[in-house]
Amino acid sequence: MNVHFENKPAVQAAIFDWAGTLVDFGSLAPTQIFVEVFAQFGIQISLEQARGPMGLSKWQHISALLAEPAIQQQWQDKVGNPSTNADIDAMYRRFMPLQLTRVGDYSAPIAGVPEVLTWLRNAGIKIGSCSGYPREVLNVVLANAIPAGVSPDYAVAGDELPAGGRPGPYMALANVLALAVSDVRQCIKIDDTTPGIEEGRNAGMWCVGVTVSGNEVGYSLAEMAGATPEQIARRKAIASERLLGAGAHYVIDSVADLPEIVMAIDARIKAGETP
Repeated sequence: MNVHFENKPAVQAAIFDWAGTLVDFGSLAPTQIFVEVFAQFGIQISLEQARGPMGLSKWQHISALLAEPAIQQQWQDKVGNPSTNADIDAMYRRFMPLQLTRVGDYSAPIAGVPEVLTWLRNAGIKIGSCSGYPREVLNVVLANAIPAGVSPDYAVAGDELPAGGRPGPYMALANVLALAVSDVRQCIKIDDTTPGIEEGRNAGMWCVGVTVSGNEVGYSLAEMAGATPEQIARRKAIASERLLGAGAHYVIDSVADLPEIVMAIDARIKAGETP
C-alpha cells in the first residue's frame, strides 16, 4: 500500500459486509440458491429478482421476494392462496441446507481484501463485520476466509440480535460495542447492498458502497471478463446511483480501492465533519 497516515487516524473502525464485499465476487452464493429454492416450490424467479432484497437477513429476503407482486401472483396461481409466514418458514428450511452445502465454494477473498485488512490493522483501525447470513452459514464462511487472510476482529450474523437485522442499525452497533469504539461518527461501514448502506447510515456512520465486486453489479469474474467496457460502465453507473441513493458517502469498485477513501474520511473527521 502506498497510502500512509502521517498521524494517528481519527477513524476508529471499519465495519464490512461479507458476500460481495470481503468474499464471493459478485455475491453469487445466496443469489443462485434463492432461485433454486423458489423453483422447488414451482415458482420461477430470475437472478435479477433474487438480488433485489440482498443485504436483508435470509428469512426477510424470502419474505421480500414473496411480497413482489409478480412473484406473489405466481405463488397464488400455484397454491391457490396468498403466502403466509408458515410458507416463508418452509422455504427457509429448504434454503438453509443448500446454503450450508454451497457457501464454502464462494468464500474466496475478493482481490486485494487481505492486503487492505492488513493495512487497516497496521494503522490501528479496528476491523468489524456483519452479514445477512445466519450464524450457522457465517461460521462456514469464516472457516474458509480466515486462513485466506480475511480475519476481522469481530463478526455478527443476521439472526443473532433480537432487535433484528438490516436496514436497522443493530449489527453495526453490535460491532461498536464489541470493538469498544467510543464514537459511531468515527466508524466506516462498507457494503455492496442498499440495506447495508442504510444500516450504516442508521447507525450514524460514514458509508462506502461497493459496486463492481458486489451484488448491485452482479457479475461473476467470468462474466466480468466477457463483458464489454460499455456494459461494465452501465452496470457500475446504475449500482453507484442506487448505493448513493441509499446514503453512501462514497462508492468504490472494490475493497481494494478503500485506503484512499479511508484517508479522505479521516481528513474530514479531523476537520470536524460528521456523517
